[in-house]
Amino acid sequence: MRRIRGALARRVIELTAGLLDTLPRKLLEDAETALSNHVAHQVEIVGAERVTGGCIHQTARLSTNLPEDFFIKWAPEPLSDVFAAEADGLSALRNSTDLTVPLVIGHSEGDRDPAWLLLEYVPRGSPAPDYSERLGRALADLHEPREGQYGWHRSNYIGSLPQTNGPVADWSEFWWVARLEPQLKLAVDRGYLAEVDQEWAALELRLPSMLGTVAGEGASLVHGDLWSGNVYPGPDGGPVLVDPAAYLGHHEVDLAMTELFGGFARAFYDAYARTRPLAKGYREVRRHVYQLYPLLVHVNLFGKSYLSGLSGALRGALS
Repeated sequence: MRRIRGALARRVIELTAGLLDTLPRKLLEDAETALSNHVAHQVEIVGAERVTGGCIHQTARLSTNLPEDFFIKWAPEPLSDVFAAEADGLSALRNSTDLTVPLVIGHSEGDRDPAWLLLEYVPRGSPAPDYSERLGRALADLHEPREGQYGWHRSNYIGSLPQTNGPVADWSEFWWVARLEPQLKLAVDRGYLAEVDQEWAALELRLPSMLGTVAGEGASLVHGDLWSGNVYPGPDGGPVLVDPAAYLGHHEVDLAMTELFGGFARAFYDAYARTRPLAKGYREVRRHVYQLYPLLVHVNLFGKSYLSGLSGALRGALS
């Protein structure tokens, strides 16, 4: 009996040591508390496996004494309310679409170090034959116009950069003051742009005419950071949405984002357009205007390698 107890004790020590190689102790304790509160009984984390793919935060898949696994992301330094903001966006999407969006289990509050977000784990699968069509139709449904101004009930983040959210009644004004202008100022402050030059000044003056033709379509809930890395096929082959920067904006911003950094299948765009046809001028002008924002974000997050793409989008918008 003593030998059995000794073996069990050694096994517990080994498991704990392995977990602490992956998760900081405070994070392990916080995650177990959040899971226990979620299911109303004691939960123990018995395994943690690092998950690759994120470029901003650390991530891991958690095994517990429950049948299902969980997903946690964290930052080694406090990041204010970044994970509370992401949890808010995930919950908004989950309540507004038939697409799979991971359930929020919990998140850190205040200046907790490390800051963290705990979600259900949705495994990656193989895309179903109609994967792209399902994504296009469901995104078009998500983009049904809503009452209210452009913006959101709180500020949030795109990547690790703050994103202010108004509210603002005029769409072109929102796009400049809440999206382009803050990122332009940051790019100048960080030395990526020498100044906000005449081309940007010309864009600001022309935005009301560029975006005014679609302003009457109203505001829609948008994912806000919809590139190919933030959607993937789940275990049933259907699309899973993650990592939003959600707000109420014009629905075309999500489409414009999908055309950057790899793009989506043609079937996605065809299915979207059958449900929500695009107004004239999207491809020629507005697509470029909307792509300026994520390109500026990438300049500010990852450096000058994105400046050529930014310059190309600006020329496209002004041509």
